Amino acid sequence: MPALLPRRRGLSVRLRLTLSYAGFLLLAGALLLAVVWVFLLRYVPDGTIITAGPHVPNRGDLQRAFIPRALWAMAFLLVLGLVGGWFLAGRMLAPLRRITGAVRLADAGSLAHRIALPGPRDEFRELADAFDAMLERVETHVGEQSRFAANASHELRTPLATARALLEVARQDPAADVPALLARLEATTARASALAESLLLLSRVESTALRTEPTDLSLAVEDAAETLLVRAEARGVTVRTDAAPVLVDGNPELLAQLVVNLVHNGIVHNLPADGEVQVRLRADGSRALLQVESTGAVLDEAILSQLTEPFVRGAGRTHADPGAGAHAGLGLAIVRSIVEAHGGALALRSRAGGGLRVEIVLPLAAGVGSAGAGPR
Repeated sequence: MPALLPRRRGLSVRLRLTLSYAGFLLLAGALLLAVVWVFLLRYVPDGTIITAGPHVPNRGDLQRAFIPRALWAMAFLLVLGLVGGWFLAGRMLAPLRRITGAVRLADAGSLAHRIALPGPRDEFRELADAFDAMLERVETHVGEQSRFAANASHELRTPLATARALLEVARQDPAADVPALLARLEATTARASALAESLLLLSRVESTALRTEPTDLSLAVEDAAETLLVRAEARGVTVRTDAAPVLVDGNPELLAQLVVNLVHNGIVHNLPADGEVQVRLRADGSRALLQVESTGAVLDEAILSQLTEPFVRGAGRTHADPGAGAHAGLGLAIVRSIVEAHGGALALRSRAGGGLRVEIVLPLAAGVGSAGAGPR
């Protein structure tokens, strides 16, 4: 964090506004007096005015009577400008002081505080509303990062502790089944390595500018179904695809990872035998609609919003699952990050008969209409 620039103490904004109000009021009074002089007094003769009637005051008489009273009027305007300006400036800057207090609370770590500035919309209300919205996003992000760090440390600690225990058994028990221990050690280290790669992928998606190009998303659907066919057959899950050619602007590698994660998630969490994963892709106007629907356990609607957080599954926090694959607990979190990085939208819905429906909307490539992609 860069150091704050040293600044000398200056006049407060309230004092400067007060002086400005008083200055403008004095200027207006001076202009009014100048108008009186230019358009009235200078036309009065300076010498003695001889008339048959009562004495008529000349210019000197009027000046002697007018100037003292004009000075008193200017002094009154000065006092009025200072007092009234101080009061008005305080009223005008009251929302700013409230916003400053909220900023200091946020700087001290209180992200739950909101300004909630009342009143009609003006510049201060727009600033306060924008700051409240920013605080809400920061609080959500910080909460997610805190949970992510805690869960990641827990998930990485488990395989490392298991590997250490296996090595300890091998060291203390010469008669131990070494091939079995090595197989378990390999599976444990593979899980830790896959988890670390998933964390790196998630970090890359969230922090790196994307290299995009027109990409046929239907090819990613076909590749994912073919790649995961063996795993699906091993778990008794049927994968069905209905993907029309659709061109989107995106990163081909990340879009392929998105589809793989969705299909893999549908396969892994298909608890009943003879489950299904259905993948549908079509173009609708200027959008590409990708839907992955899988059978499985009935999901509570309250848990759906948490499924895209790292290390969370339908039943709560993730646990060690040898069949979960490389992105255990991170699949939907990576999907969400990829969708957001491509300017799309992600929606999760539970199926009436059990299972999950994931719907993703992505913008089509520039110049592509509802007809979808070109020739494949």
